[in-house]
Amino acid sequence: MRLKEIQRTAHQAWSPASHHPIYLALGTSAQQLDASFNTTAALEIFEMDFADPSLDMKLKGSLPTTNRLHSIVWVNFGLGADGTGGRLVSGSENGAITVYNVEAILGSAADAVVGQSDKHTGPVRALDFNPFQSNLLASGANDSEIYIWDLNNFNNPMTPGAKSQPAEDISVVSWNRQVQHILASANPSGKAVVWDLRKNEPIIKISDHSNRMHCSGMLWHPEVATQLVLASEDDRMPVIQMWDLRFATSPLKVLENHTRGILSISWSQADPELLLSSAKDNRILCWNPNTGEVIYELPTINQWCFDVQWCPRNPALLSTASFDGKISVYSVMGGSLEGQQQSSVDKISSSFDNMDPFGMGQTLPPLQVPQPTAQTTIVPPLKKPPKWVRRPVGASFAFGGKLVTFENPPPAPAQSPQPVPRQVFVSQVTTETEFLQRSRELQAALQAGTFVHYCQAKIQSAPCDAEQDIWKFLMVNFEDEARVKFLRLLGFSKDELERKISKCLGKNFQPNGHGVDAKDLAEKMQLLSTERADEAGAVSDTGSTSPTDFFSQIPQDKPSFQIPISSDTDGLISQALLVGNFEGAVDLCLNDGRYAEAILLSISGGEELLKRTQQRYLDTQKNSISMLISSVVTQNWRDIVQSCELDNWKEALAALLTYAHPEEFAPLCDTLGGRLETEGTEKRSLQACLCYICSGNLEKLVECWAAQRDCSSPLVLEDLVEKVMILRKSIERLRNSEVPLQSPTLAEKLTCYAGILAAEGSLATAMSYLPDNSDQVSGTGLWSLVSIRLDASPHPSYALIVSRTPWQVMYALIVCCTSMYVRTLKEQAIIGVVSETCIFPTKRKKVCKSVYYKT
Repeated sequence: MRLKEIQRTAHQAWSPASHHPIYLALGTSAQQLDASFNTTAALEIFEMDFADPSLDMKLKGSLPTTNRLHSIVWVNFGLGADGTGGRLVSGSENGAITVYNVEAILGSAADAVVGQSDKHTGPVRALDFNPFQSNLLASGANDSEIYIWDLNNFNNPMTPGAKSQPAEDISVVSWNRQVQHILASANPSGKAVVWDLRKNEPIIKISDHSNRMHCSGMLWHPEVATQLVLASEDDRMPVIQMWDLRFATSPLKVLENHTRGILSISWSQADPELLLSSAKDNRILCWNPNTGEVIYELPTINQWCFDVQWCPRNPALLSTASFDGKISVYSVMGGSLEGQQQSSVDKISSSFDNMDPFGMGQTLPPLQVPQPTAQTTIVPPLKKPPKWVRRPVGASFAFGGKLVTFENPPPAPAQSPQPVPRQVFVSQVTTETEFLQRSRELQAALQAGTFVHYCQAKIQSAPCDAEQDIWKFLMVNFEDEARVKFLRLLGFSKDELERKISKCLGKNFQPNGHGVDAKDLAEKMQLLSTERADEAGAVSDTGSTSPTDFFSQIPQDKPSFQIPISSDTDGLISQALLVGNFEGAVDLCLNDGRYAEAILLSISGGEELLKRTQQRYLDTQKNSISMLISSVVTQNWRDIVQSCELDNWKEALAALLTYAHPEEFAPLCDTLGGRLETEGTEKRSLQACLCYICSGNLEKLVECWAAQRDCSSPLVLEDLVEKVMILRKSIERLRNSEVPLQSPTLAEKLTCYAGILAAEGSLATAMSYLPDNSDQVSGTGLWSLVSIRLDASPHPSYALIVSRTPWQVMYALIVCCTSMYVRTLKEQAIIGVVSETCIFPTKRKKVCKSVYYKT
């Protein structure tokens, strides 16, 4: 795609790769005239501003010259610390070589010429500088003249050796790109000579046996020191020959696609597989010299291009100089011409005044530009990715904690028939080491059933008292008499309570569990012994007492009493009892405040009357202990759970553990936990968690825990999963059956937990935590395609596609050329092959949106 263009008939030289911004130097070409027959000459420097969509180049400096040029090079000798400057060296038609200071030209200074020599006797058509020592310059002219110039001492050049005979013009000189003391020169007759400057003599000569090779260009291979190319200008033999000095008897490869002689060639230093050539058939081609394939053709006009050059700094750019007097800059990466077309329209519009050209003084209407009916012109890029856009190395994270890396090995020699193997490496990467360690410990406990031991270890390593309490409660679920032990954890011990009661009553506590005063018991036993001894003595004196005498000593008569039948309270109670009206008698006792008599009478009146009497009595009592007594007597624990102060949550939970029936225990614990949870503090949430652990409510435990903690952290999520899985096992132990996970919140947390495990490489463990029903998991979970990675690697290219399926089946697709081999990461077995058009499964599969599912 054409980016810049200017009307000039000139030779060109790009600024060095380290120079910024990118400049293009143009020197007026010798032996060519423009339409005006102008004979002046100039050296101009233009800036490439690619932010400007127009085709214009910005002129940054200009210097008139006395001679027109046959060649020009921009040497990075004398570059400043910022990478700017350097030297421009030109070869003119009269044999003069001139060295210019770039900074002086850009600054319009008078001392732009820093060196000049007329050593050559004819036109200097060949110039090249040493890539290793920028102060060394080679030039070639008529009569086989070759000079090596030192820009530090420009007056005394050296020659590489004796002139070759017969004397011929030197059309091109080129320094070797790998060995700094090797220089090559070529003649129009097609002969090339390789010079060793250490010995100052030629070491090999190359010539085509057809004698039709008219050499117009010669270049060394950018990477292979022994290879070079020669271009032929002869229309009878429009070829590019690739030679290897180790096999100099014949060309290694011949590039044949031009139909007329080749005028110029340029080899990309950024990619040895890109070789430009321009010929008299009005074509500019880009070759892959290794394969001989034309991989790009510039969309040029029908004019001969006598010079093509790659840009050293931006490898995608190239410049051309044609005989129609145009210097153009192209990009081989393709693009759209829409911006250029619009720019041309704007340029034409701005050339006209907005006033009436007929002098009527009326303003013209806005220019109506017809909209193009054709689609935007798209210029295609190269057929192959150039080397500078290929990553030498690459890395990408894939599903399962896999790190996929690749590297491009050094290219094989061009003559090697074997392709260079390229490999993709898959390695395991773990970042959450503590998370994985704790997950392994949990999994080991779940598999071995050592839950008590696991809880004890968690209690010992707990960072705070609240965490210890949770694990103590979880451990109690695996022990016998869990309710009694829950009471102990809440601080209610029966033995300790009996000690306190005995102390309050003034008695000593005995281990048998009864409060008895030991001193009092000893005194009574001593007194009893004395009385028995006295009785024994009396019997021995008087003899034994007869039963008649014994019963005669017991009082036979009780004191008489009067049954009141008056109209007062006592009389009414008496009358009610005489007729068996227990309910009336109880009401009278309650009305008179005789609660003890009322309760005693209600016992005789039946169970229903007793319950009503108890309730009426309890309703009259308003102190705190009466509420507890009421719940104990009536077995109504919901009132305590719903009405007690939250600071007394332990006492309420202890009452439930002591009295609540099994079928009521879990709902009442959940109710108490819900009250604690509504306060929203972390302290109350932990207390609520203890209630949910007692009730065995997994769903409530997860929701309460997640409400107070950011479970996106792996370690926090690990804390939750540990507690949930241990509680689940304790419930399964009590019920002797598996507990399903039905809570969406719990399913989401377990899926997230499984995702972290999978990302760390623990795929088998991750699968054990996934819910059985995929409807519980959102579409953004693990049920989607995780990673698709296509890396632009050459011959062949590779892609790693990793998918996650509903049945936890993991596949990796390795794309090789036009086929994809589907492998499982675990078994490393090929299970299918995918071509460009068809799918050939080796086992039964079904395909859905490029994700492979196992059926």
